[in-house]
Amino acid sequence: MTIDFEKYARTGKEFLKKVAAELGDEDDTSRASRLLRATLHVLRDQSSMFESMQFISQLPMFIKAIYVDGWNPGSSKNHFRHLDEFTDAVEEYGGFEPFETRLEKIHDIQSVMHVIAEYVSEGELEDFRKTMPKELRVLLEARSA
Repeated sequence: MTIDFEKYARTGKEFLKKVAAELGDEDDTSRASRLLRATLHVLRDQSSMFESMQFISQLPMFIKAIYVDGWNPGSSKNHFRHLDEFTDAVEEYGGFEPFETRLEKIHDIQSVMHVIAEYVSEGELEDFRKTMPKELRVLLEARSA
């Protein structure tokens, strides 16, 4: 069986375009990719290996690759309990534009999660939500306007 790298690239680009559109500019895939990578890595660092594998199983191959890039499953985890800690971590990964407000940062993360929700079943999202501290669950809920 041949690996269809063209298809992986195409579905990855489509995914990024959706994130960029959710952020307000479907042509700014550079911003979308930075935010996607940062958000996925912070989520990954927050989760167990088992839950991570369940969570990404339904994502396009390209997005799975971003999720696992640089991952060391045996390393100590960052278990954030508050939104500010989570958004600070996404910022440290380079996910935000300069001078974004707290609400804009939350909106951006929810935009990424909104696109992910198109690919991951509601049941899996609910399982993933349950593993997160209560204050962080808002990130996986419907994005506020």
